[in-house]
Amino acid sequence: MFVAVGLIIMSGLVVDGISKEFLTRAEPLVVLRNASFALGPGESVAIIGPSGSGKSTLLHVIGTLDHPTSGTVEVDDENPFELDEPSLARFRNHNIGFVFQDHHLLPQLSVLENVLVPTVADGGPDNETIERAHSLLGQVGLSERLQHRPAELSGGERQRVGVARALIRQPKLVLADEPTGNLDHSNAMAIGKLLVDLQKHENAMLVLVTHSADLASLIERQLQLADGILRPC
Repeated sequence: MFVAVGLIIMSGLVVDGISKEFLTRAEPLVVLRNASFALGPGESVAIIGPSGSGKSTLLHVIGTLDHPTSGTVEVDDENPFELDEPSLARFRNHNIGFVFQDHHLLPQLSVLENVLVPTVADGGPDNETIERAHSLLGQVGLSERLQHRPAELSGGERQRVGVARALIRQPKLVLADEPTGNLDHSNAMAIGKLLVDLQKHENAMLVLVTHSADLASLIERQLQLADGILRPC
């Protein structure tokens, strides 16, 4: 059991006292100051703040793409920063799904192949995983686009592929970094609702960072990041 920011959970995500600073020629640049929160399975939080407030830095630390200066991150009572690099990469691939502002689809691959990319590290997909990819693409409305290349899709469709790819390994935690930042308002809200619906259906945890109050309103809980300090809205 862990207690963080008034939330008691038996398992899930615990971000405890995360600080992050970068060395400069003058003095350290402090980006995060003692950020803490917790989520249980099926729960979601939106972290709101302007550009440059440290939202992406916090998400990168939670996603193990960067190390904190101090503090800990635990997923189901496991601290991934205690792992060696190969084990950390496996942990990330199996437990965390990422949705980026830029979809980062591989242009030479089909929609189906792009969704299956995260399985390559384990030798490629088995039949069950391929069936899951078909199911996810059906849920995001792309059943008729399986063999299309990214260049043949609209911006909203490409981001739907990104959402399906993030969920292919049935991750415990989904991290979304301005996932609708390149879309118009209508498409942005549609993708946001789709992401939340799928996250709930999968009983995954979702951390979404955004400067959009409209997108954040779709998430059950909101936190504000300003001057490196994370506070309830």
